[in-house]
Amino acid sequence: QVQLVESGGGLVQAGGSLRLSCAASGRTFSSYIMGWFRQAPGQEREFVAAINRSGGSSRYADSVKGRFTISRDNAKNTVYLQMNTLKPEDTAVYYCAADRGLITIAAIRYDYWGQGTQVTVSS
Repeated sequence: QVQLVESGGGLVQAGGSLRLSCAASGRTFSSYIMGWFRQAPGQEREFVAAINRSGGSSRYADSVKGRFTISRDNAKNTVYLQMNTLKPEDTAVYYCAADRGLITIAAIRYDYWGQGTQVTVSS
């Protein structure tokens, strides 16, 4: 089992940047696909980015391509989401998740979830 703890959220002005971190417990972090999702009030949880086990391949939602970067440090059991040029529509609770299968954008395929961290972008 994996426990995930997100950090790094906060309030930022439009155009600003934040870096989210997700620390994982356990010794098998490198065996998981890692993903970031977000959920705004009244909306469904949506895929943001995912990264494969080695960190050599990633996928992004069209809405964040070119602005967000996912990375991981397997030695530190941590996955990151660097968010640049933030927009008010990026406001949401951001969740990290771990998947034992193949890299995927489908939330239902992820096995473990963190509690989330709030990101608020003011205009």
